[in-house]
Amino acid sequence: MSSQPEYILEQKLIEQLLALGHKKVKICNEAELIKNLKTQLEIHNKKIFSDKEFEKILNHLSKGNVFEKAKILRDRFQFTKDDGSSEWIEFINQDHWCQNQFQVTNQVSQSGEYKNRYDVTILINGLPLVQIELKRRGLEMKEAFHQINRYHHQSFTSGSGLFNYVQLFIISNGVNTKYYSNNAKQSFKQTFFWSDEHNNNITQLEEFAQAFLEPCHIAKMITKYIVLNQTYKILMVLRPYQYYAVEKIVERVRNTDNNGFIWHTTGSGKTLTAFKASQILKEIPKVEKVVFVVDRKDLDYQTQKEFDAFEKGSVDATENTRHLVKQLSDGTKLIVTTLQKLNTAITKEKHGRKIEHLKDQKVVFIFDECHRSQFGETHQNIKKYFENAQMIGFTGTPISEKNSVGKLEGQAATTNMLFGECLHKYVITDAIRDDNVLKFSVEYVGRYKEKEGSNTYIDTEVEGINTQELLESPKRIEKITDYIISEYGRKTHQKTFNAMFCVSSIEVLQKYYDLFQKKKEEGKHHLKVVTIFSYGSNEEAKEADGIHEEEADDLGMVAEAAAQYGDSHSRNVLEKYIGHYNEMFGTNFTTKDSQSFYNYYNDIAKRVRNKEADLIIVVNMFLTGFDSPQLNTLFVDKNLKYHGLIQAFSRTNRILGEKKSQGNIMCFRNLKSATDEAVTLFSNKESIHEVILQPIEDYIELFNSALLKLKVIAPEIESVDRYQTEQEKFEFVHAFREVMRILNILKSFADFSFDTLDMKEFEFDGYKSKYLDIWTSTHPKTGGEGKESILDDVDFELELIHRDEINVSYILTLLANLKDSDLKGAKREQKMKEIREILSGDAQLRSKKVLIEKFIEENLPLVADGDSVTDEFETYWNKEKVAAFEKIATEESLNKDKFQETINQFLFTSKTPKLSEALQLLEIKPKLKERNNIGKRIIQKVQDFVEVFIEGVEG
Repeated sequence: MSSQPEYILEQKLIEQLLALGHKKVKICNEAELIKNLKTQLEIHNKKIFSDKEFEKILNHLSKGNVFEKAKILRDRFQFTKDDGSSEWIEFINQDHWCQNQFQVTNQVSQSGEYKNRYDVTILINGLPLVQIELKRRGLEMKEAFHQINRYHHQSFTSGSGLFNYVQLFIISNGVNTKYYSNNAKQSFKQTFFWSDEHNNNITQLEEFAQAFLEPCHIAKMITKYIVLNQTYKILMVLRPYQYYAVEKIVERVRNTDNNGFIWHTTGSGKTLTAFKASQILKEIPKVEKVVFVVDRKDLDYQTQKEFDAFEKGSVDATENTRHLVKQLSDGTKLIVTTLQKLNTAITKEKHGRKIEHLKDQKVVFIFDECHRSQFGETHQNIKKYFENAQMIGFTGTPISEKNSVGKLEGQAATTNMLFGECLHKYVITDAIRDDNVLKFSVEYVGRYKEKEGSNTYIDTEVEGINTQELLESPKRIEKITDYIISEYGRKTHQKTFNAMFCVSSIEVLQKYYDLFQKKKEEGKHHLKVVTIFSYGSNEEAKEADGIHEEEADDLGMVAEAAAQYGDSHSRNVLEKYIGHYNEMFGTNFTTKDSQSFYNYYNDIAKRVRNKEADLIIVVNMFLTGFDSPQLNTLFVDKNLKYHGLIQAFSRTNRILGEKKSQGNIMCFRNLKSATDEAVTLFSNKESIHEVILQPIEDYIELFNSALLKLKVIAPEIESVDRYQTEQEKFEFVHAFREVMRILNILKSFADFSFDTLDMKEFEFDGYKSKYLDIWTSTHPKTGGEGKESILDDVDFELELIHRDEINVSYILTLLANLKDSDLKGAKREQKMKEIREILSGDAQLRSKKVLIEKFIEENLPLVADGDSVTDEFETYWNKEKVAAFEKIATEESLNKDKFQETINQFLFTSKTPKLSEALQLLEIKPKLKERNNIGKRIIQKVQDFVEVFIEGVEG
């Protein structure tokens, strides 16, 4: 049998779970679930509850959403017994996690919006804490993921909402198995394979169950390795390499006084790992304090928010060392501080006296990003002051003798020398393989690109020439500026993402910035360009070869007199640039005091993350530690090498949705050998092809190969119309989606053109239209009986289809051009056909297609000229909008003022109206049994109205 039916998979898994120590229990519905819960809580707490007492417990357990229930699960509960006395109970034993009651059941039915039946459920003390969804072999795991998302909407919250206690979901098709935390907002990208300690993934369901679902291990994951993020009110579970790193650190601190370090690649979530380790270490009795140390320039707004999310109030972001000294001298167990403040506290005598009692105590220091050269000095000072200190370092790019730039006691200052043994390793190739970070697409722009007609050829006098005069010549700088302006849209998917540009010195940055500003004033681009650089006394280091950790204090915030700030010219220039920034964003920053400059640093970081800035130009700042998934492109006119290169490139490769398929690196210098050396140093030579995307030719080959498979399923566009079965549609969707994914990568190459493919653009658009027809037919606006389809849980990845530059305004421009053209007959008809195909082929415009076509048929012939098209369309659109509004209000008997307010609220918050809010719009109160259907219908009409008349039209 080629495909293993789901029920066989299910039975085999249950047999294995029983062998591992889970007990079988038959539960068919919520009533039986509640009955079993009472029994299990009685066993676990060694108490008997009367029905009235258990009702109080159940009422308590029924409160709250997923996040609040996760807190209830971890807290003890006090209630009043029937005899008036007070009683405490616990829902899970967190200290001795093996000492809980473990059960397994399957096919539990839960009725909500629809009736759903869940595959396999693991209960701990009667609460459903692990939910496993299985698909037959050959099906994508994404489908199991989307099925669980449907359950979130349809049934998990129904009744007492006990399925909202699920902490972990497991999805498997037998061959591949992944786990993830209960967070309905996350994407499939946040699902993880489990692995062994050496990062070998455990994908087979049987092997996964053996390693991960064993009672003690699953309870440990739930009690120790799920983090409740207080800021976003979500659950986060550690990935396997994070788990092993924390286990290694805890083992080292419990059993030895030796130092150690963790090598986890940039972008793999070191902060969460380090913080979780800190939380566990502070509970070890012999550990007096845990001090989590970061560089001040990394403790920006975002990082503070993250730390605070894990442990409320742990971060002191002020510049005041006194507060740190107070924390060190009082009962605070976990302290988050900066390298700079820690150094001041232990080197200044007035502070040192207050913390003398810690000198011989076991204090654990955890260093985030310990590749920074400054850690050397602080490291020595800590060793001198704390006789019993234990130091654990985290780095994505460890320093070896090959890439060391500093010396300690006459030897090269390496990570091994400072921290000793590497306790756990997870390198960039591991992260790319696990889809935790993206590959890099590196293109070299300049004369050395000798490909006929290549878009990366610009005569920039680069190859073999490294004289400062040529590299900084106005002619070269202008050519590069023009190139960035012309390629920006392609690289960032028409501003879906944003970009960074790193340059060799502050002087060169000024030339580039001024040129971008001049060209903007001339109307040659509309990019929001921002910049930041330090203006400290170390400004003379014009070319740091990318070893940008050498910069002593990027923020210029050492406690020195204003006169010490260094070169006044660059400070005045930055003040002028900050003035442009203030004008653009309505802010009021300055370099005149250090706090305002620090606030500017934080604000610029926030705006780059929020995609409010299009391009940030830097010398060294933001090339390490700065994390922004929205950033997908780095333009480079600077010599980078080793850890400097990997750190800089890694600003672009954070995971974000399907459209972001790689980090784009555009080099205006020949960094090919430097890139190969850096990748080799931080993984190995054979890994270069795993880290860097293949050349465009390889992807053209992949595209044409995927196209052949599509043509077997649908030889012509019209073939799709003849499909009789869902299976045929299913196969077409999978085949065309693969074509779309490869095209998405291809489009980011400077040399991309449809002419290089075995498919013309109009043909791709034709297939795309059929693909969208299938999506529309399988995703109706209003639910029917909930009949399941094999297409229900397929991810159509519509973000790959919507082109951000195509909207109503774009269509109106095409119509205006057509109105002013001299095209007649067949040529005019062809142009009109192309416009209609754009309407059919864009996911967002399809909802407006009928109305726009009506405008084209009835109104366009009466419009005087191209200049009048937009005004006439606006009049027409407003008339249609009012008519649609009136029609909905009349059909559903809605209060018009309240209806308009609901639309406004939906636009402002993006939150779908609740059922109760929708029912409040009605002038006549409906019968009780009709309320549900009427409320849902109104909500759908509000969403449809906004989608058709407002999204992609106004503003």
